[in-house]
Amino acid sequence: MVTLVNLRAYWRFFVVMRRFSPLIVAYWRDRKRYFLFGGGREVDAETQRERAAVLLDILLTLGPTFIKLGQILSTRPDILPPAYIEVLEGLQDDVPPAPWEESKTVLEDELGPVDETFDDFDRDPISGASLGQVYTARYEGTDVAVKVRRPGIESLVEADLRTIRWSIPLVRQFIGSGRAFSLENLADEFAKTIREEMDYKREREMLEEIRANFADEDRIRIPTAFEAVSGPRVLTMEYVPGTKISDVDALDEAGHDRNAIAETLQEVYLQMIIEDGVFHADPHPGNLAVDDAGAVIFYDFGMAGRVDPFIQEKIVDFYVAVARQDIDGILDTLIAMGTLSPEADREVMGNVMELAIADASGEDIEQYQVNQIIEQVESTIYEFPLRLPPNLALVLRVATVVEGVCVTLDPEFDFISTATEYLKEEGYYERTARNLAEDAGRQAQKTAEALFTVPPKADDFLERANRGDLHVDVTIDDGSNVLDKLAMRIAYSVLLAVGVLSATILYSFAQSWRLAAIVLLLAAPLAVALYRSFRKKRGIRATPQFTRQGMKKRRED
Repeated sequence: MVTLVNLRAYWRFFVVMRRFSPLIVAYWRDRKRYFLFGGGREVDAETQRERAAVLLDILLTLGPTFIKLGQILSTRPDILPPAYIEVLEGLQDDVPPAPWEESKTVLEDELGPVDETFDDFDRDPISGASLGQVYTARYEGTDVAVKVRRPGIESLVEADLRTIRWSIPLVRQFIGSGRAFSLENLADEFAKTIREEMDYKREREMLEEIRANFADEDRIRIPTAFEAVSGPRVLTMEYVPGTKISDVDALDEAGHDRNAIAETLQEVYLQMIIEDGVFHADPHPGNLAVDDAGAVIFYDFGMAGRVDPFIQEKIVDFYVAVARQDIDGILDTLIAMGTLSPEADREVMGNVMELAIADASGEDIEQYQVNQIIEQVESTIYEFPLRLPPNLALVLRVATVVEGVCVTLDPEFDFISTATEYLKEEGYYERTARNLAEDAGRQAQKTAEALFTVPPKADDFLERANRGDLHVDVTIDDGSNVLDKLAMRIAYSVLLAVGVLSATILYSFAQSWRLAAIVLLLAAPLAVALYRSFRKKRGIRATPQFTRQGMKKRRED
């Protein structure tokens, strides 16, 4: 089996490289215009969108694993530019169903004869996806939905995972060090995600855990799973029909309050992420519906994630800091979560946050929508030292998709207002304020201690300086080689000046214009090198990575 997977992986690697070759050539020319030499090329947003469309077509052609990879990449603005994210967000996991005979083989391997296990079984699937498909049936008098893994998908996925892992070193050649940091663990993260999604036993356990967390909540419905007719490749659940949550006309005809549905959806996800620590991670409209009583129905728990307590606490801190327009609090939270590098320029990143909030909110901070903030911050992630830890990337995706669904239900829906009200009702605002007070108390204590410890230290410092017994070690961190460049410029200038002075002396006193011309000719390369040291794009002078004009240009693009 391992040998077959290896052979298939080698073949798939060849196929993948052949499919991606046009993009590889284009990216290589972005770095070296003439492949082996020449400067880099500027790539505008329109070119990025064209390439993203080519990438989308390639992913669809390569099949299930790469479709899932595209969906994961659409949640990673720390790896791809906004133009790519925009195109890949529309990647739908909708493929033709496998023949019934193949699905029947999987069913009978897991559960035994179909007609003996179920009262009735419809051979035509109601939906088909890259990893599995869903049928309707009756089991012990109950209407059920039966999810069946695609036959033979395991070996294809394993071969593709190896292909992706082998491709990572090549891909890293075309990206900067900041994005390479995020890419390093992408293969393992994706492998873990897709294997979990193929494990229907895990999906059933996650479904039951989340269902138990909302056992007393009548505003939502989560189907019951039937363990006796489920397994690693088959999942049987209660069949719960409803109106698709994005079908606003049908919801209006049924008399449902769309704003109330949006509030329910938002509050449910806040509870999942902040309180329970386990959440349904694929809330697109195809997985959400509304029953006759107005309750929100959740389908498909194949993508489900967990949030550890530390990240839960920091997510609360982030929401509270955003609502309070506390820029330092936002940056401190991002650093604590590992999303922002501690070495990032706080002033620049603070400008990003301030402009994003100001642009989204206008005069009233309570009126903005979190999706606008996320989009504008994401447009800078490509340029700044930001990265998204795996679970946090999933939380970010959930937040943006849920907000989009809520706005579809009610264009005036206020995401932040709902989140703020929820945090206040659950006591998180008071808890955060208490933490801030405790931090302030600790800081005051440190300040008081410093009043007694600093003066003696300062007196000792001054006494040693007066005796001449003070030594200062200075280490200069010159990561950009600024001092080297300055030294080279000084050397070029001195040698050029010597050459010009020598030529002048030879011409003036020795009346030898030929020797003077030779000296000037020898000095000419120095003049060229000095000129180019000031003209090179990567010289000492830095170009601001974020400006108000830059933000405006991004929106216009």
